[in-house]
Amino acid sequence: MASTSTGTSKPDLDQALAGIPEKFRDRLLETYLDLKRNFAESRADAAGISAGKFCEVGLRTLQDRVFGRSTPFGSRLPNFADECQRIMGAPASSANESERVIIPRALAFLYTMRNKRGIGHLGGDVDANNIDVAAMSRVADWIICELVRVHHGLSLEEAQELVDALAIRELPQVWEVAGKKRVLREGLTAREQSLLLLYSSKEANVFVEDLIAWVEYSNPAVFKSKVLHSLHKERMVEWDRDSDTIIISPKGAKYVEENLL
Repeated sequence: MASTSTGTSKPDLDQALAGIPEKFRDRLLETYLDLKRNFAESRADAAGISAGKFCEVGLRTLQDRVFGRSTPFGSRLPNFADECQRIMGAPASSANESERVIIPRALAFLYTMRNKRGIGHLGGDVDANNIDVAAMSRVADWIICELVRVHHGLSLEEAQELVDALAIRELPQVWEVAGKKRVLREGLTAREQSLLLLYSSKEANVFVEDLIAWVEYSNPAVFKSKVLHSLHKERMVEWDRDSDTIIISPKGAKYVEENLL
């Protein structure tokens, strides 16, 4: 990651977490971004799976910080809640209070949300919903911000600014607001915007009239003939003219992942 500069030099997130060994740091950032990306794309189950992986990396990170050793990657972790309690019961001299006492509680809450709210599992008692996933996303934000604060001496507000800047660079530029979706990235064609919007809704059919409204295309007939017809012909999307709905194909999703994300 490149450093950003606004008058004074500011670290990027990788630099801000330089006090954490690379094998933990890389996985923390990878799983954190996966969680944020899935949350942005409204994929609750995928976000839950990412949250679980983030927790497992976070717990190993704290084991290393507090005890000087951790459960190897690829080996099964001990009971998660019990291990968090073990970290919290470690001597005060073993690590920073935040890493020893506060972050384990946040990880335990996040892991409980992932396991007990029907997220990432079949047969859950409660269906995952936007509030659950939003809560998980914000807890993960806080954990990363707190680690930045501890390891780089930034205030929590500065750490949050750093994390937000990373999210803006790394996440798909689709904003969902008041039941509508908007592409925030400038310079994309109507075709590219359509694919990006459909990718963010790829598990459900989208009404063509909604897609036209999201893209803000002025002439629906021209949009259908020039954009949707060619996308359908190239098998980038499936356009059901009877229901006037559209869904992105695996080919279209691959194009988005390789060229637009």
